[in-house]
Amino acid sequence: MSAPSTGDIVARCQDLYEDLDFTAARQWKEAKKGRKVIGFMPVYIPREIIHAAGMLPLGILGGGDQLEVIHGDAYYQSYICRIPRSTIELGVTGRLDFVDGMLFPSICDVIRNLSGMWKVMFPRVYSRYFDVPQTYEDEIGGTFYVGEMTELRRDLEEIGGRKITDKALRGSIDVYNKNRRLIRRLYEARAQRPWQMPAWEVYLVVRAGMVLPVEAHSEIIEQYIAAALAEDKPVRDNSRVVLSGLFCEQPPLNLIKSLELSGCYVVDDDLLLVTRWLIGDVPLDGDPIYNLAQAFLHHSESTAAKYEPDQEEKGRYLVRAVKRTGAEGVIFTSPSFCDPALLDRPMLQSVLKSAGIPFIAFKYAENSGQMQPIREQAGTFADSIKLWSAA
Repeated sequence: MSAPSTGDIVARCQDLYEDLDFTAARQWKEAKKGRKVIGFMPVYIPREIIHAAGMLPLGILGGGDQLEVIHGDAYYQSYICRIPRSTIELGVTGRLDFVDGMLFPSICDVIRNLSGMWKVMFPRVYSRYFDVPQTYEDEIGGTFYVGEMTELRRDLEEIGGRKITDKALRGSIDVYNKNRRLIRRLYEARAQRPWQMPAWEVYLVVRAGMVLPVEAHSEIIEQYIAAALAEDKPVRDNSRVVLSGLFCEQPPLNLIKSLELSGCYVVDDDLLLVTRWLIGDVPLDGDPIYNLAQAFLHHSESTAAKYEPDQEEKGRYLVRAVKRTGAEGVIFTSPSFCDPALLDRPMLQSVLKSAGIPFIAFKYAENSGQMQPIREQAGTFADSIKLWSAA
């Protein structure tokens, strides 16, 4: 049997992306009696604990531009981002009726409020606001986070009716370590040869991991890397850029495509950070919960969605990303009304300005339909980068 082509792989991933009924997750649950599915909002959740419970972690990323929000608009004001409204729409229209629990990670006040609203709307479904440390000292933030994960572990044991052993946790950490290594390899390959791995394809491949078992997702990534690097695609004189600010509410797929059509090669981004939040492998020896806590405190991505104890570090991660990937500029593209991204942006821009790195900024909503203005802005930015570098 021949290996699948990039077209086949991307088509499958796009089908998963467009399926707002979560058919793949439903089929996984129905395939074996007693299986459970735990949904989670984006950014970061220790999916290893859910996996070790024999459950499927299911990423709930809103309704995108395919879902008309009718009921959801009655629950939230118009001056907040769209993802909570479209998530409620998914819930009240029955698209999440097979989910046994929902986790709402510490992102912002809106998601905190959504966790409470979910408990009121769906009282029979396990709902938890999953908090993370704001102090990164081991004896304070580390102790707190170990306690949070231990509580989650006990809750999932009660839901699943079985003990989550340390052995099971180490096994789950191992498979997620492999998945993160593959995603890092995918990102590194794209940074080296972005013309062979378009950003929208890479996004769909990574996003497939939100609805598939991690083992199946790792196989897809391996297949895509092999297929993409084997293809011969033309190299264009595009500007290499880093995207920043897309860590929570997801952009329309056409926005990512529009950036590339405008003359940009996306060589790094902060999309779907949950898939690579932890940097490097989590150790398999010792207490697995402690190891996960240490990885979060000391070996995790820098982003506006995460408290940064060293304020001088704020923004330096973008400078490092530019240098690591050979990028020529940064595009700040954030959802409208996203407090973490928009409040951090001036500080990040100041750091880039001091480093002499050009940047541009605009906003979007997950249901944005008109891409022409964004494409024109990005195209002008890409042209200006070429002019500055030639001057």
